[in-house]
Order: sequence, then structure tokens, then C-alpha cells
Amino acid sequence: MLRIGCVILDSKLKTVYVCQECGYKSSKWMGKCPECENWNTMVEEIESKNKNDKGTVKSISNSLPPLSIDKIEITDEERYTTSMAEFDRVLGGGIVRGSLILVGGDPGIGKSTLLLQMSNNLANLGSKVLYVSGEESQKQIKIRADRLNANSKGLLILSENNTQVIEKYIDEIKPDVVIIDSIQTVYRPEIESAPGSVSQVREATALFMRIAKTYSITTFIVGHVTKEGSIAGPRVLEHMVDTVLYFEGERYHTYRILRAQKNRFGSTNEIGIFEMKSNGLREVFNPSEMFLSGRPKDVPGSCVVCSIEGTRPVLVEIQALTSATNFGMPRRMTNGIDYNRVVLLMAVLEKRVGMQLQTFDAYVNVAGGLKIDEPACDLGIICAIASSFRNIAISSKTILIGEVGLTGEVRGVSYIEKRIMEAQKTGFTKCVIPKENLKGMEKIEGIQIAAVGNIYEALDEVLN
Repeated sequence: MLRIGCVILDSKLKTVYVCQECGYKSSKWMGKCPECENWNTMVEEIESKNKNDKGTVKSISNSLPPLSIDKIEITDEERYTTSMAEFDRVLGGGIVRGSLILVGGDPGIGKSTLLLQMSNNLANLGSKVLYVSGEESQKQIKIRADRLNANSKGLLILSENNTQVIEKYIDEIKPDVVIIDSIQTVYRPEIESAPGSVSQVREATALFMRIAKTYSITTFIVGHVTKEGSIAGPRVLEHMVDTVLYFEGERYHTYRILRAQKNRFGSTNEIGIFEMKSNGLREVFNPSEMFLSGRPKDVPGSCVVCSIEGTRPVLVEIQALTSATNFGMPRRMTNGIDYNRVVLLMAVLEKRVGMQLQTFDAYVNVAGGLKIDEPACDLGIICAIASSFRNIAISSKTILIGEVGLTGEVRGVSYIEKRIMEAQKTGFTKCVIPKENLKGMEKIEGIQIAAVGNIYEALDEVLN
């Protein structure tokens, strides 16, 4: 121990600079992280004095010795419902006991509302639920619970961010489900860095993972997101958990989408649709009808495509607008579709069809706030842009399905029968599909099938 003036320096203290994006450690500060190449992400943290505090994560109890894979007996995972069909769909058929689930989303999108409603449903079904909030007091949660009519006696509220206290109450109460809102606000006292830092987030998540696996307690963890839309904290956080859910949607739209990005017990990229009401979230059981409501009919620049989200076909409207530019550099804007994909498809139209789009601004939008990135929507984007450019409307009863290549060919897509059945159920009478998908496809009555091999045939089919 050294005393300099009135400042006491502990020779045992050691500081380290940790990247808040990837967790890279350095003994000195750097403006740019050499691992993830992000700027101004290195933050000084104090390492623990006691070396035994490092590696505080205990091993999962009840571990078995190594076994030959042919001698391991398997049983179906024990699941239980949340009484929210859309939530159960995203999870793969219900909650798996002892799983660790990470829920991320933009601020104010409704993560806490969704989990509070789910907690109330589970409590009404007889489960004991512990809702831990590190951001709100018990009275604040009660105010929101009254608005949502979530007043089940089996729902216990704890306002705490110290993991030692949380672990003590979990051991006393022995709940079936624990919800941590949020992981960036809780901290482990033995780690001297601030809550929300890479070390705190990693160690706190490891603690809740051990609790979930040891005592078969299903645990939901709420994670904040960065301005890029990814979950804040180290990337290892998403690898540690069993399921990663993103709750997304436009703030100025009432519709919300719960999407599974990772799921060890079900399909990935599965989505659940909710509508935000004054008294909470309401499930939407027919998303195609929802996304197509209010769609203008027989208007140039509008067409309908079918996208597969997980295992569910969803019909969405693509809108395109082209207008002569007043500047030398035409504008390209997209909403809900990858910008680079739209630019590529416009280049295909210019080169293969001869449309002079270089003097036109182009705007492409997915109505309803849904984000789509499936190649099967390429044909719809191409036809919507061409429809607006030629000022010819596409029939409101026609749906387009197909991937477009750089030579203008229309390639086959998966789940073609499922897409066509969804279109037929929604009232469409004509479906434009790739010729390749006709091979081995069962005949579907009640809807006209138009098979095309390239974008020339597709444009002739829908714009004449």
C-alpha cells in the first residue's frame, strides 16, 4: 500500500480495458478495438483483488459421466403453454422447462408488457412466477399490471438488481419461471465493474444459466439493444442461452413481431404477430389478412408476394414508386427490404429489359412494417418497380413468387404448395411462379397457376 499525499494506491489493484462490443481485453486504452474494429468501445474496468473471484461460475450439478451416444436415452422435452398461441409458436410449441431465453428489442417496443402478460397467464395456470425488475419499482410494475389486468396471486414482483439477493429469493421461493428485466441492470458484487459492462453481463448470465439448468427453472432475460439493433453486451451472451427472441416493429405502427433468431428446441426465424392495444398486446392469428388490410386495388406500383417466416407463409404488399429525378444522381430508398438487393434488381431491369431507370428516383416499401429478406420476393419487387415505371396496374387478385438471378431468370423456391394454398385461402385467383416449381407439384384447384422462366415472361403475364 502506497500513500502519495492524500491519495492511497493499492498495488494489488489492476485495471484492464475491455471492449464493450466484443469483450476484447487490453492492458492499455486504444481508440479502435483490434478484434471487432469498432471505435471508442474500450472502457476501463477494475479487476478483482481476489483471484478466486474470477471464474465464479459454478458447474452445473447432476452432471453425468461420459456415455456412448448409442446408450443415451432421450425423451421429449417437457413443455407447458403460455396461453398465448403466437408466443408458443415462436418457442416451438411452448416453454421448455429449465430453458434460458433471451428477449431483445428496441426501447418502448413492449418487451416488459409482453413478459408481464405471459407471466400472468402462467400464474393463472398454476405456475409460480418471479418477475425481477432492476429498472422499475414494485409500484410502477403494479400500475402497468392494473392496465393489463395482470393481477394473479401466483405472480411475485421483486425490485432488485443485486444477483446475490435475487439468488437468495429464488432459493427461498423456488419459482417455476423467473424473469429478469433486464440483464444490463443487474450486477454481481464481487465484480467491480459497472452494471451493463461486458464482465457483469457475462457473469450474471452465467449465474442465471446455472440456476436454470440446476433447478429446472425456466428463465427469461431481457436484453437491451444497441443502435445497430443487436443485443448489447458480449456476443457470447447469445451463444450461452437456449433461445434468442427479438421483439420488433415500427414504433408508429400498432403491430409487433416476435421473431426467433435462435432456438435449440424449435424452428428458427419463426414469428408471432401481436397488436398493441391500450390494455396490452393482442394476438393476430391471420397475419396475411392483417398486412393486406387497406391495400389499394388496381394501382400501379403495388403487388403481393408470399414470404415464409419460419414455418408460416405470410402475404405482404410491396409498393414501389418511380419518378423522374431533378438531379444528376437518382435517389434509391427502401423500407423493410434490403437496400442493396433492390439496387441489384433494378440493375437487372435496366440491363435485361431495357428500362431506363437511371434518370428516375425509386422508392420501395413493405406495407405494414414487416421486414422481409427472402429471395422468393424478388419477382414481386421487380414487377412492382416495372408497374410503377410503366404506369400499368397489376391485378389485385394476382400474387407473385420467385427468385430472380442476374441474367433475368426466375429460379425456383421452397414450400411452393404452402405458399399457393395461403394465397388461395386469402382470395387470390392467380399465382405467378417459377417454371422449375412445376416439377412434382401437386395440382391445386381453384387458382390459376402461371409458370414463368424469366422476367420477360413475368412482366408480360402481369402487365398486359
